[in-house]
Amino acid sequence: MREIEKNIEDLKGEMVEALKKFISINSVNPSFGGPGEYKKAIWLENLLKMLGYDEVRRIDIPDDRVEEKVRPNVIGIIRGKESGRKIWIVTHMDTVPEGDRNLWETDPFEGIEKDGRIFGRGAEDNGGSMIASIYAGVALKRAGIKPDYDYCVALVADEEAGSEYGIAPLLRKGIFGKEDLVIVADAGEKDGSFIEVAEKSIVWIKLETIGKQGHASNPDECVNAHRIGMEVALDFYRYVRKKYSDEDPLFTPSRTTFEPTRKEENVGNVNTIPGKDVLYFDGRILPKYDLDDFIYDLEKLAMKHEVEKKVKIKFDVIQRFDAPPPTPTDSDVVERLKDTIEKLRGIKVKIGGIG
Repeated sequence: MREIEKNIEDLKGEMVEALKKFISINSVNPSFGGPGEYKKAIWLENLLKMLGYDEVRRIDIPDDRVEEKVRPNVIGIIRGKESGRKIWIVTHMDTVPEGDRNLWETDPFEGIEKDGRIFGRGAEDNGGSMIASIYAGVALKRAGIKPDYDYCVALVADEEAGSEYGIAPLLRKGIFGKEDLVIVADAGEKDGSFIEVAEKSIVWIKLETIGKQGHASNPDECVNAHRIGMEVALDFYRYVRKKYSDEDPLFTPSRTTFEPTRKEENVGNVNTIPGKDVLYFDGRILPKYDLDDFIYDLEKLAMKHEVEKKVKIKFDVIQRFDAPPPTPTDSDVVERLKDTIEKLRGIKVKIGGIG
């Protein structure tokens, strides 16, 4: 173990530079207007080869929205004593947009090292974990340690927008075996004291209110889509908080959440009442609730507001993820990971779920 720790310490500078390079390659998901993961994947593919991974391959998934017409996923394998079972560390290459650059103290696509930390878009989600997983394999090789099973890294696309070009097609292709140990390094605490075994269902909803545009000085001749949209959004929020109020202590937060997030611009000037208003919700629904029922309830509520307020309301589900069953807390991978962390770090590990 001391040899591995020494190798990791010796690799620290190299890992820092690798993470800074990771950040510098824009891989904002194309669903949010970004270029996608291709350039980052090519760099990572070459990095794995340079670092001595025994097998490196790329699995491209077609996507006409990006310049290269494919969304790449990169697999790296270090051979173990036997290949019948594999240990996988899964991380993702894509990021969400950087948001308002004026709110950044550094360039989001530069990778700035400051005060013992590295700042940039994707530094935490998910670059730090990815670089750590890659170099963990390198530390094993340099220590001359052959793991019991193949050590594998899966660097996947599209995690931020539903995984239809990433982990989902890899699962359909049978990349992961039923007996494999799989760790998704995308949530937790910096000291390793939290192991996630469950996620809530996810639903993203687009709500478009159509009214009648006009001058703000004559509101009686208009139908203010913005005001009505706000009223509907607030009613949605209150409805969900009241009806879907059960709690599950496995999760943090322990309740269903349903938050208005994105807001499209309606008019460009202050003195016009908008005739169209578009906003979005991010819902994280406890697995005990059926997502079909949840969506149906909100569709009915939208129809009710249409009739009462004499407007047109378009209700669209733009992303949906039905939560799978949680990983059993007594499963092999959870028990091994928990025991190892507690033994090596001397801390108590919590097992739970996230939104």
